[in-house]
Amino acid sequence: MSALKKYRKQVFAGIALAFGVAAIAFTVWVFMLDRKITSQFEGRRWTLPAQVYAQPTELYVGQAFSADTLEQELQRLGYQRVDKPQHAGSYSRQGTRVDLINRRFQFWDALQEPQLLSIKTSRTGIEDMRNGRNEEVPIFRLDPLLIGSIFPIHGEDRVVVTPEEVSQLLPSALKVVEDRKFDSHWGVNPSAILRAAFVNLRAGQIEQGGSTLTQQLVKSYFLDNRRTMGRKVEEAIMAMLLEVHFSKRDLMNAYINEIYLGQDGRRAIHGFGLASQFYFGKPLAELQLHEVATLVAIVRGPSYYDPRRHPKRVRERRDMVLKLMAEHGVIAPDMAQKAAKRPLSIVGSGSQVGGGYYPAFLDLVRRTLRRDYREEDLTEAGLRIFSTLDPTVQTQAEKALTTELDRLEKTSKKKSKVPLEGVVVVTAPQNGEVIAMVGGRQASFAGFNRALDAKRSIGSLVKPVIYLAAIESGQYNAASVVEDGPVAVKLANGQIWQPKNISEQFYGPVPLVRALAQSMNLATVNLGLSVGLPKVTREFVALGLEKEPPQLPSVLLGALDVSPLEVAQLYNAFANGGFSTPLRAVRAVVDTEGKPLKSFALEVTPVASPDAVYQVNRMMVEVIEHGSGRSARASIPSNIVVAGKSGTSSDYRDSWFAGFSGNHLAVVWIGHDDNSSTGLTGSAGSLPVWSRLMASLGTTSWSAPLPESLQETWIEFPTGLAARPDCGDEPIAIAVPRGTQLPMQPACQSNVFGEIGERAKEWWRGVTRQ
Repeated sequence: MSALKKYRKQVFAGIALAFGVAAIAFTVWVFMLDRKITSQFEGRRWTLPAQVYAQPTELYVGQAFSADTLEQELQRLGYQRVDKPQHAGSYSRQGTRVDLINRRFQFWDALQEPQLLSIKTSRTGIEDMRNGRNEEVPIFRLDPLLIGSIFPIHGEDRVVVTPEEVSQLLPSALKVVEDRKFDSHWGVNPSAILRAAFVNLRAGQIEQGGSTLTQQLVKSYFLDNRRTMGRKVEEAIMAMLLEVHFSKRDLMNAYINEIYLGQDGRRAIHGFGLASQFYFGKPLAELQLHEVATLVAIVRGPSYYDPRRHPKRVRERRDMVLKLMAEHGVIAPDMAQKAAKRPLSIVGSGSQVGGGYYPAFLDLVRRTLRRDYREEDLTEAGLRIFSTLDPTVQTQAEKALTTELDRLEKTSKKKSKVPLEGVVVVTAPQNGEVIAMVGGRQASFAGFNRALDAKRSIGSLVKPVIYLAAIESGQYNAASVVEDGPVAVKLANGQIWQPKNISEQFYGPVPLVRALAQSMNLATVNLGLSVGLPKVTREFVALGLEKEPPQLPSVLLGALDVSPLEVAQLYNAFANGGFSTPLRAVRAVVDTEGKPLKSFALEVTPVASPDAVYQVNRMMVEVIEHGSGRSARASIPSNIVVAGKSGTSSDYRDSWFAGFSGNHLAVVWIGHDDNSSTGLTGSAGSLPVWSRLMASLGTTSWSAPLPESLQETWIEFPTGLAARPDCGDEPIAIAVPRGTQLPMQPACQSNVFGEIGERAKEWWRGVTRQ
């Protein structure tokens, strides 16, 4: 008997010991969980991603904004059209008059409070602007478009909102639909779990969830999606620990900023602040009742209740949310009925209303900022980034690229299993601002950024640089004659390099302007060899290329791998008259309180002779008028002067066009990602994109005063002989150094009879006027 008692005592002791060890282990585990959630939640709860804004639209008297254009801009910003504006973010229109109340916004230099603004327009533009006190307003900035944020954790993007920026309708609706005991439970609600299990079992499908809002928050913050008992226990304990350390107000605000609400490609839409922009194109504070109910409906399953893919399904759940809000006294029954009659009001997929997402441009912004800021500053400090992006130009660039790529693939005789890809970079030459960037055919896809990272052979885009080096040498001008004939160069390895024209013909003696306009390879090679490879390769660095190209003859025909952004930097010096401005994507950075941290000042550096650049630019105008770019005239109005150059790499792998007007420079590249042949020249592939884009921008003519050291001269385009506007084979006007004497086309030489005849005609005109 004593042995049995002893045995029982040992068993009980073992069990007690096991329980004790388990209790200690459980306590340690809970303690570790507590440390984890308090440190991570406290830190991340106040993490504020940097928000990136497009450049603001400035309104002023005389601006070429019609009422239609102004209304389109307001709609892009998510302003609501009403009979009479009463709140920020609303406007009304009566004919050519637009009244609006702007949103409160902290710019880098001033805080702009909401105010009433009345704008009168005409066909020519804005005629008058007055505030609510009928005082004249000389200039006014609209709040800029939010184009993204820098929040790198698992590809999440969000707009963090404070409790003061959230209508009470939202937390009230969330409690009614998702967690009615939120204000009283301690993180878990056993009765809700049992009730949800019963309802789901009876319905044969998941209709209710038993998780509290706190549990959902824990799941989103700390845990994965595994559906195991151990994970559910961990979730419950962590939820209770959160409730111990943080207030209900803090937890609700964290939930509103954290919860997953949709997917935009590789970008995860988190939080109601960003979801409001993503689905409705306006800030969370401006949502109406039916829109708040829609977002609450999406919470249950962002994929299942995707309003763009399943509008009927979402509307049914939205109406259920409205019904529950009325039943529990959150809203009056008549409000629920009126809201249920409203459409979903979801903006289109990829819409830029109220906000946009431009991954290629945002990538450039990130790279710019990382030179001056730590990663933690960009993801946690709540910085506000004011960028250079022009949403209107960006939209037109995306449209031009996709339209032409679709057309090229449909009409191409050369079929490929690999789709055509493309890039567009648009800058404002005078200040170097990058105002649009399309990094690929799927502009909203945050993948490989071809605009920055695709180093491709640029072909004949190098030729203006070579001609600039030649003219700067003092040996040549636009009318100088160069030989377009056979070339044979012995390379260091003993091989003979023998380039050809794309037509495989020889054109003999030709003026420089024709050689550049018609992109003659052999004339260019002869010119480059005459000037010297060292002079040519140094010219690339002077114009903005970071690394000097190798001094190889093949560089003269574009055997040089450069990104589209680097091409834009090179051509910026031409468009800016020989002055280089480093391309920039950021104007200013401010902190959470609106204090400016850094402004990106304009830098202008002379990099080439303005007289030589002017001559080359006039030659690039002839590319459009008489050369490889003349098909652009089918799109661009004849009164708009533009200049540019096409480029085609060997075996037609890359199609390029780079060119500029008075206020826009655009670079277009088209090719395959696997570097296979496209069968497209620069003129056949990229030029149509470029010309369609330029025609859509309402751009101004390239115009520069003739330098004093130059004179305008008429020559024959094919021969370079001096001519007159009314005489010669394709007479054109070019710029050459003052005092330059050119041999005259014999048929155009003046004679005494011709002079007498002209005088007689003038005398007769005078007689008839009398």
